[in-house]
Amino acid sequence: MRKPNDRILIFAFVLVVAIIGASGPWLGVDAFVASVKINGEAGEVAVAYPSSGPADTPMKEEALRMRIQTEAANRSIPPINAQIDRVWKAIPGYNGVEVDQEKTLKLALARRISEKDPLPFVFSETKPSINLKDLAVEPIYKGNPEKPMVALMINVAWGEEYLPGMLETLLNENVRATFFFDGSWLSKNVELAKRIGAAGHELSNHAYSHPNMSQLSRTQAANEISKTETLLKEKLGVQNVWFAPPSGDFDEETVRIAKEQGLSTVLWTVDTVDWKKPAPSVIVRRVNSRVEPGSLILMHPTAPTRDALQEVIRSIKRKGLALGTVSEVLSTKRVTQLEWSDRIPLPGAGEAPVSINEYGGTP
Repeated sequence: MRKPNDRILIFAFVLVVAIIGASGPWLGVDAFVASVKINGEAGEVAVAYPSSGPADTPMKEEALRMRIQTEAANRSIPPINAQIDRVWKAIPGYNGVEVDQEKTLKLALARRISEKDPLPFVFSETKPSINLKDLAVEPIYKGNPEKPMVALMINVAWGEEYLPGMLETLLNENVRATFFFDGSWLSKNVELAKRIGAAGHELSNHAYSHPNMSQLSRTQAANEISKTETLLKEKLGVQNVWFAPPSGDFDEETVRIAKEQGLSTVLWTVDTVDWKKPAPSVIVRRVNSRVEPGSLILMHPTAPTRDALQEVIRSIKRKGLALGTVSEVLSTKRVTQLEWSDRIPLPGAGEAPVSINEYGGTP
């Protein structure tokens, strides 16, 4: 006959076995069996659990549909409409996202999803009801602040000797920028401009002779824009949509004249002031301290900019921001967690540039 303390020992052992056995399902077993020997008497204690089989059974279509409907409600993000800001003027909208329930259901059925499996959600973008084209004619200084992407705006009216070095850095960092060409410069440097375009960069209008646009007559201002626009089309085959006024000088009439030619007026969010030839470290610090989602960063082809460009790009990436062209930043298309510049290689030598429309098109 067992003594009372033997019963206590057996009970304690069974309890320990039960606790250890709780890890059985995690280990993929249905029961845990232990040998027991107390006071010379041998025996076995088995701790069994219900099979995990039912939880692994694929869900029926109707149950899946209801589950998707329930969980989808917490995963949608509404689109943001374009708006006129008191300070920043025209700000583009930003697409929302919602679960494509039918595609999610189809994928879940194909994968034989069970109750314990996560759903393989398929998302689609939802567009704003108000876009830039719907707003009053105003200049644009930045992209939507919810879009984690920025653009480098490189205004070119001089400094061609520094462009090869900048292009090499942009290629090495897999970044596309937008180059705004002064028409008189472009007329003398068509081959270099073609090289910039062939590298996948966006080419746009910076007037013809770098004037102060606000001081011109209506006819003169229209000619400054149209002459460069003609060069972009005839020499480079570009269908342009942006105009960057030289020195940031413009008035309301300038913006209207550009719009009449199919162009939106673009300025900048962050100015590197690189034309004053500061040390490269100063340029890096200026950008790093001010850049934020939607920023348009103004720079020129100078020696300090060439030397600062790599660190400028890397400091932006460290902030979790993607880099793209002005068209990409100002489009409503969402940025995925994987940076566009990292998953879409730039064309190499001899390859055609990739169309802007592949990445969301123009607003």
